[in-house]
Amino acid sequence: MSDLVIKSGGDFDFLSVGALVIRLDTELIPFRKASHAAIHVSGAEYNVAANLSDCFKLRTAVVSAMVDYPVGDLVAERVRAMGVSSFYKHFDHDGVAGPNIATVYSDRGIGVRAPAVFYNRANEAAAMLKAGDFDWTSIFNRGVRWLHSGGLFAALSETTPEVLLEAMAAAHSAGAVVSFDLNYRAKLWAAHGGAKRAQEITKELVRNVDVLVGNEEDVQLSLGIGDAEGAGNSALDANAFMKMIDKVAGHYPNVKVVATTLREVQSASRHRWSAVAWQSGEFWQAPVAELDVLDRVGGGDGFASGLFYGMLAGLPMEESIRLGFAHGALLTTFPGDTTMATLSQVKALAGGGSARIQR
Repeated sequence: MSDLVIKSGGDFDFLSVGALVIRLDTELIPFRKASHAAIHVSGAEYNVAANLSDCFKLRTAVVSAMVDYPVGDLVAERVRAMGVSSFYKHFDHDGVAGPNIATVYSDRGIGVRAPAVFYNRANEAAAMLKAGDFDWTSIFNRGVRWLHSGGLFAALSETTPEVLLEAMAAAHSAGAVVSFDLNYRAKLWAAHGGAKRAQEITKELVRNVDVLVGNEEDVQLSLGIGDAEGAGNSALDANAFMKMIDKVAGHYPNVKVVATTLREVQSASRHRWSAVAWQSGEFWQAPVAELDVLDRVGGGDGFASGLFYGMLAGLPMEESIRLGFAHGALLTTFPGDTTMATLSQVKALAGGGSARIQR
């Protein structure tokens, strides 16, 4: 297994491929009783690009679908506000049925009341993306250091995995690192062949991946590796994850780094949080933090952002995973899916800082 090589230079440090969505968040009010909602622009793959741009000051871009109507205008404005460049396939809205920017509905829960999330992805523009929609050669000729996507985008339709295979091939030809967040979602895969089809597609995609993000349950459900009965039960114990990595490395020798968050949910408002990473046979685990959670959505993407920043900056894995751990933890203290943290805050927490007032 060769070491991970991250090139320098070019227009973009990081390029993500995925769907852009809006999340309507009724905060502490259950959605069925709500009279108003906050609007967050999100997308698992986009969130990482937004975090790396806004907090970590990297040059990032997103490849996605854009619908030319007011919802699309709102999304495009928020993407620009986070400093993320864009490569869009544009769709015209017919004024009635779509195509649409998907909507995610949520409330946060509190204490013993769990948060709730559900979707409307009917006639979603991102699901209509197909091979040939983007000029990957032109994009990568501008210089791209890192390509990222994940299982949420792969699950949208029969054609979105083809988009990813094209992008991954172009990335490898250009010498870019390829990362993939497994992000298994049973509800999305159910419309396209269920768990069996999810594994067929994900296995093909992961053969093209250098850096893999996903917890024990994601690996078991997406790749069929691990113990189905034990998936998701290890909480902050990294032993199950470590045992599973040997199997992942055996099946996918192309994968050079595997990382995941570890989360023990004590209540909707109180989590214990850590992270673990594997690289070339060595393991690193972040400290354990006691989190008072405002909004848990996006915490995993926040972890991936900090981890990737450290790797792009050429830092040792021990420092990179602590940055991921710290940024993911901070992200749960903000409303919305993308960061409001500063790099100094992330570094302070990663270095063992506290929540004492800063004067």
